[in-house]
Amino acid sequence: MARRIAAGAAYGGGSIGLLGAAGIGVVLAEVQLAKRSVGGGTAPVPPSGDGWYGLAFGHTEPLRMGILGDSTAAGQGVRRAGQTPGALLASGLAAVAERPVDLRNVALPGARSDDLERQVSQLLTAPGPWANPGRGSGPGGGPGSGSGSAAVRVPDVCVIMIGANDVTHRMPATESVRCLAAAVRRLRTAGAEVVVGTCPDLGTIEPVYQPLRWLARRASRQLAAAQTIVAVEQGGRTVSLGDLLGPEFAANPRELFGPDNYHPSAEGYATAAMAVLPTLCAVLGLWPETDRLDAARDEDLLPVAKAASAAASRAGTEVTGVRAPWALLKHRRRRHPLPTPAEATPEDPSTAEAHGVRKS
Repeated sequence: MARRIAAGAAYGGGSIGLLGAAGIGVVLAEVQLAKRSVGGGTAPVPPSGDGWYGLAFGHTEPLRMGILGDSTAAGQGVRRAGQTPGALLASGLAAVAERPVDLRNVALPGARSDDLERQVSQLLTAPGPWANPGRGSGPGGGPGSGSGSAAVRVPDVCVIMIGANDVTHRMPATESVRCLAAAVRRLRTAGAEVVVGTCPDLGTIEPVYQPLRWLARRASRQLAAAQTIVAVEQGGRTVSLGDLLGPEFAANPRELFGPDNYHPSAEGYATAAMAVLPTLCAVLGLWPETDRLDAARDEDLLPVAKAASAAASRAGTEVTGVRAPWALLKHRRRRHPLPTPAEATPEDPSTAEAHGVRKS
């Protein structure tokens, strides 16, 4: 099914339905029940995490990182910039690279995949998106951007988290992955590495009941697998978020769900960021592991469609293209914990001015 969705996106096919007519009435009733339970609280507007992280490593040329996607990428549900996925990933990347990281987050809560074109344009075409504290006085202020310069700085790596709103708003899967493929292609053509956090498993949301829970899980996994296929084919890497937070949500729903019962809490975002960080480091050549397969961790070399399907059913799995149609299925060890929000505070843009750090 994932291959059919990806092929439909490539050749202009239409939507591939998941429901028979007999089940529509039951599902619509379940949707109404879910709407009454999910989103009952108020999620705070996500704070901006733009700025420099890892200033303890000096004011040298930073790694430039962009974050694109929906509310999960933006950090909807937390109140501090240091608790957003972008800030957590930037802090972790800076610690591994021992270099500062300049973060720009253009993700938009509520966004679907058809918004990625706008986000990529915002990231790539806006003049001077990358700030450099203490250097330069023009827009961008970074090395090589002299006073008054409006030069565009291409990010070294971009992380995309998208897909949940595509499922909940019934966006055709073929259109969804077509938009993602175009975004990955534009970023790769510009020279940026790309890591895609694929669609999370919406069947893990506690207030969703059967049969809607089963349908949400099936649609989420099919979209995640199709996202993996098109992202790898365009030269990106993917990490399956899937039901990564499912066991944690089931055991500690009050701690891992935000106030709206839908978006993750700070602890939930940290768990997701921990899954993405090893691949983020690996794509930049910073992770202390090669792409050698480890059979003890169920790693394998598979056709990309089979690798995508396997990844969709096991959260935290990385898929990397090797040579068409083959892909590596990796389960990277998490050797280093992410810096906690408290540890990231000196570089947290919310306290940047107090530490003499300029926000972008």
